[in-house]
Amino acid sequence: MLRIENLVFDYPGHRALDDVSLELGVGSITALVGPNGAGKSTLMRVCAALDQPFSGSVYLDGLDVHEDPRGAHRRRGFLPDFFGLYDDLTVSQCLSYRAASQGVPAARRKAVVDSAAERLEIADRLHQKAGSLSRGLRQRLAIAQAVLHEPRFLTLDEPAAGLDPSARIGLSGVLRALARDGMTILVSSHILAELEDYSTHILMLKQGRVVDHAPLTTMGAVTGRRIEIRLDFARTVPELRLRLIAVAGVEVVSCGIDEAIVMSDPDPAERAGMLAAVLAAGLPLASFSPERRSLQDIYLARMKAVSERPPLRLVGPR
Repeated sequence: MLRIENLVFDYPGHRALDDVSLELGVGSITALVGPNGAGKSTLMRVCAALDQPFSGSVYLDGLDVHEDPRGAHRRRGFLPDFFGLYDDLTVSQCLSYRAASQGVPAARRKAVVDSAAERLEIADRLHQKAGSLSRGLRQRLAIAQAVLHEPRFLTLDEPAAGLDPSARIGLSGVLRALARDGMTILVSSHILAELEDYSTHILMLKQGRVVDHAPLTTMGAVTGRRIEIRLDFARTVPELRLRLIAVAGVEVVSCGIDEAIVMSDPDPAERAGMLAAVLAAGLPLASFSPERRSLQDIYLARMKAVSERPPLRLVGPR
């Protein structure tokens, strides 16, 4: 859905994006994370064709977004971290105005407005003024404006900022529903626990470079692409660590008397081989599953593992 190739973006004296390349698949929800100044907002603005990169390309559904920015805008929705609403307009009027600005024909606008309001669960607020809405409902209205033209790709910058816990839970449900409908979503946020509720992938940036980009299901390992597998046994096993080490290909990370964590390659064939070897060794295995770490644990571990990059380079005139 979104393909980025060798993207470079420079501010005066500072390289914000340094040879960024990646792809986002259809229906995925990618958590874009990194410290302040990592290049997250710059990446989103460049992908939205709001800023021109120094070099590199961004393709949305096969379309070069900087060669045809208008065409790209028709295929995507974008909600920045700071957004404005027309407080004196009703929810219906806000959505109708946005539909008109997106080129939706007049004959279709009511249906489009009703569909977007239903999707974001604000259909009962259509006649209420935007200025009277709570923070959570304003956020829903802003997202409804971003998706009413049925974009293939949606970018959200800090969508849960200022929301209470119940509003964040509601937002998570909305984003999961959009992804189920085939929308590809990129979300930047510092609230890692909230991102964990709905994200399928994680994209980490640090000083303008990609630290990691992978499905959350394969991010159990602290470094590299190996993952941790948890083994639970039906009863205590004497000398469990030694017996696991004796199984070919098993690297033990930690071990108790009836459970253990071992390392494995993400390749399903290797995990199947490990499972067969453990069972063949006569161990009373009760469960075998990837060890899940919190998104915060994954983020902190990967950032710690990345060596500090050299001092910032000065960039001359283009």
